[in-house]
Amino acid sequence: MKLSVSQDLWVDETLEKIKSKMYFVAERNQNKIPYTAENGVFNDYSQEKIYWWTNGFWPGIMWQMYHVTGNNLYKDIAVKTEQKMDQNFLMPAKLDHDNGFKWLPSAVADYRITGSQESRNRGLLAAELLAGRYNPAGHFLRAWNEWGGEKHLGWAIIDCMMNLPLLYWAWKETEDPRFLHIAVNHADMAQTCFVRPDGSVNHIVEFNPETGEMIKSHGGQGYEEGSSWTRGQAWGIYGFVLSYRHTQKESYLNTAKIIANYFIANIPDSSLIPVDFAQPQTCVWEDSTAAACSACAMIELSKYVKESEKQVYLNPAIRLLKALDENRCNWNPDIDNLLENCSAAYHDTRHNFPMIYADYYFIEAILKLADKDLFIW
Repeated sequence: MKLSVSQDLWVDETLEKIKSKMYFVAERNQNKIPYTAENGVFNDYSQEKIYWWTNGFWPGIMWQMYHVTGNNLYKDIAVKTEQKMDQNFLMPAKLDHDNGFKWLPSAVADYRITGSQESRNRGLLAAELLAGRYNPAGHFLRAWNEWGGEKHLGWAIIDCMMNLPLLYWAWKETEDPRFLHIAVNHADMAQTCFVRPDGSVNHIVEFNPETGEMIKSHGGQGYEEGSSWTRGQAWGIYGFVLSYRHTQKESYLNTAKIIANYFIANIPDSSLIPVDFAQPQTCVWEDSTAAACSACAMIELSKYVKESEKQVYLNPAIRLLKALDENRCNWNPDIDNLLENCSAAYHDTRHNFPMIYADYYFIEAILKLADKDLFIW
């Protein structure tokens, strides 16, 4: 990866800051599975919310740190967390399309590093369960189960593009083409039904679960229907890049570029990303997860485009990461969270708070730039 001398220096300095902080964070939180932090202290989802969709990001951070440092503290925490997550396999109502987010950074990462057959089995079980959500009439993976009075039988969401790599991994691991067919069918559907001509994306698309006919899109976690939820944009860029990496299907690379071009064109002067690109200008709610994840996605995208296009995606990614480093990273080793000012959804009551996957994607992005990342997806 071609970086300037000053960029290389910044990456090295930032990686050292990550190493310095994360050792103390990991040591303090060995028995937790964090989602967010209150007053700089991580909460714990290892008990009543063992099913939560973000629970794979903590072991993912641990595996990335183990990969770059060799410190067994990180490995031990990752393995212990993975074992705790077995409880989720016995909770069918709490198993949904997010199996990739849960078990790629935990069990599959473990298998890739250690060769653990138990971890391989967990990954394959998670993949089978994800494949079982496929609706052949509409060529989509059903996103959510029943909650809030909604059955969501025909609902698919852009986030699922990031879960497809679990199916690609299972296909390559077992040579069973079922996994490939399901992943490709879903990605093809997403190109048609989620990605708009200008490169913005829908968050939720509702289908008739019996006929597969598209009914409508929903605003979901964004500002409104037809707007541009920024984390959804990030999922779209990264998801299609990864589908290209696994299949070499050129249309996926082109789709990733279209979504990325839209994202880049809407980055504000501050380089701090709002919850939705269409939110009112007076709104100060941000989503650092969208910034970190889109940076990861664009770094990955830069690997596959023509030489003349590489900086088109690499430079904005570095710009986003530098803005986070300077303005939204808490480097105090006594504070558990790294990134601040994240938002789960525009219409939630809480905004601008820490979330574990912002930390994960920031760390992954810096490691990518340093050519020291563990490939998890």
